[in-house]
Amino acid sequence: MTGDHYFTAEPTTAARPREVEFTVAGRDYTLASAGGVFSADRLDPGTAVLLRKAELPTADTTGDLLDLGCGFGPISCVLADNAPAATVWAVDVNERARDLTAANAERVGAADRVKVRAPADVPADLRFTQLWSNPPIRIGKDELHELLRRWLPRLAPDGVAWLVVARHLGGDSLHRWLVDEGWQVERHASQKGFRVLRVGR
Repeated sequence: MTGDHYFTAEPTTAARPREVEFTVAGRDYTLASAGGVFSADRLDPGTAVLLRKAELPTADTTGDLLDLGCGFGPISCVLADNAPAATVWAVDVNERARDLTAANAERVGAADRVKVRAPADVPADLRFTQLWSNPPIRIGKDELHELLRRWLPRLAPDGVAWLVVARHLGGDSLHRWLVDEGWQVERHASQKGFRVLRVGR
């Protein structure tokens, strides 16, 4: 056992490269993954619900989209695939996850439109038309709230955030907290124990 988590900056867990296959909106994806990143062996069930139930961007979508906590990049690749006129910012503290996301963006032909960055390397003045996240609940409530307080205000005035949270991990309490913070929150969908939240100003 090591002390690594998917939110470890430089995981020491053996990489053991593998591939993850999934389908979203009729397109099949085969992405590279490895040990030491979030949901290394499969598309996380929460991420699957998010990509199935939220309103994916379209060919008409422009601007900057944020994948917060990108892992090996499934959300980033789907966003880039669906919104070829947009730029996707894939952000993660985990260096191995960032490397995998960059490689996977190249796999789907979107390397020029997916900007992979550590959180501190995202331009401070950038505003996002969309924010997508299966947020790292296991970092703890205080740290999660701090994370969302940092990134949600970076939505453009008419921007929207799509979040997925397991009900048993506090999906409903997070909904209430977001409302208390002044956000407009809609439970857009529920499936397989997950809440998909649509968040706006």
